[in-house]
Amino acid sequence: MEQKEKLAVATLGGGCFWCLEAVYLELKGVSKVVSGYSGGAVANPSYQLVCTGTTGHAEVVQVTFDPGKISYGDLLRIHLSTHDPTLLNRQGADVGTQYRSVILAHNQGQREMAEKIIEEMAPSFDKKMVTEVIPFQIFYKAEAHHQNYYQDNPEAGYCMAVISPKLEKFRRLFKEKLRVREH
Repeated sequence: MEQKEKLAVATLGGGCFWCLEAVYLELKGVSKVVSGYSGGAVANPSYQLVCTGTTGHAEVVQVTFDPGKISYGDLLRIHLSTHDPTLLNRQGADVGTQYRSVILAHNQGQREMAEKIIEEMAPSFDKKMVTEVIPFQIFYKAEAHHQNYYQDNPEAGYCMAVISPKLEKFRRLFKEKLRVREH
């Protein structure tokens, strides 16, 4: 019971949730990553509905983590380094408001930390960052086949062409943050 009390939650969007989920599942201190939708106006949206771009939702991941093992600030630095936060409503070939760069703050402390990290990292980019920082309201879990997508489908075309290269870059940049992988 004590363990549960010290866990925290971050909700982040930056393109396809499959990419985000694959990154966060590899971090020390992260106990759970769930793909879903947040930031929109329709209750219980489906993937097909979110893909129309009419619901206002972003594809996001909800990351449950131990702040004693990985800080919220580090999660944000990783987030802003593993997608392009200067692109408005797109990441790679994924285009639409559902692919926007967004940090959904669960409280004032998260909001302040997000603003601080964006300011800290802004000089690293050639263009202005467009990452939104908005209050978290509600999270809708995506359909079952979207959960653990990369782990379950590593040979799928999207995984090989988009997620694997992103993971390689992430592993190089943040190797000290990775959990020990069992072989």
